Amino acid sequence: MTDRIMVDVDGHRLELSNLDKVLYPAAGFTKGEVIDYYTRVADTLLPHLVDRPLTRIRYPSGVDRPGFFEKNAPAGMPAWVRHEVLPAPGSTLGRETVDYVVVDSLACVVWLANLAALELHVPQWKIGSPGPDLLVVDLDPGAPAGLAECARVALLLQDRLAADGIDALPKTSGKKGMQLMAPVAGTQSSEVVSGYAKRVAEELERAHPRLVTSRMTKALRPGKVFIDWSQNAAAKTTVAPYSLRAERSPTASTPLTWDEVADGGVRAFGPAEVLGRVDGYGDLLAPLLDGGPEVPAR
Repeated sequence: MTDRIMVDVDGHRLELSNLDKVLYPAAGFTKGEVIDYYTRVADTLLPHLVDRPLTRIRYPSGVDRPGFFEKNAPAGMPAWVRHEVLPAPGSTLGRETVDYVVVDSLACVVWLANLAALELHVPQWKIGSPGPDLLVVDLDPGAPAGLAECARVALLLQDRLAADGIDALPKTSGKKGMQLMAPVAGTQSSEVVSGYAKRVAEELERAHPRLVTSRMTKALRPGKVFIDWSQNAAAKTTVAPYSLRAERSPTASTPLTWDEVADGGVRAFGPAEVLGRVDGYGDLLAPLLDGGPEVPAR
């Protein structure tokens, strides 16, 4: 295989390089296979990225070497890639603004995959929106708790949120935990949405103290599931649905059915499995795109 090839993607010329470079050594999964996965899943992935500033985690030397976060648009970015200069709340580098990449096309997805941007993370708000249009709760198990315990907590959260008219949908994180995502109105501040998620998490902790913690203190987590309500803060991002993760073998953040959650079908899924699920189910998270209610403010 040649080191570099030119391809045409939706009228844009892209140079792809080092397609046979192994990015997941334990599985022998190459950069070419990463690009192939992202190309094939792009139609389903794109609606969850459009109009959201993108944070990438890149692994140009493979997942067994350190990767790096990238928020700013990289040097050499093609002129046709959309980018937006936006405020950077909570920047650890003291930046006032960041020049974000905004993904809106298959060509942009392929360009990022060629940069070994394995993980794609987005906030809960869209550019120009007055507030988050998604409520996100991260379920992080403390050993010996695992995905089975996450599933139990996910079902409790589903019922609790439904009582307020909020329809949550489950997905794997692609690593050891799960996430619930729910469409909300986009008219309330991140403080209001985050405050609501915190109140729900604290309520479930009081009702199920042996299973749930709402507090970030790591000493409280063994054997429990931490409901991370803070994912709704303006500065936070969450791994996008269908994004690959930098595990030893390639896995992806995978939408689930509630029947799978109830029946113990929560596990890590590889790229080929995710593509098969898209063929069979379509986008299980499509309802996230339709908008939702305001959360209770008190």
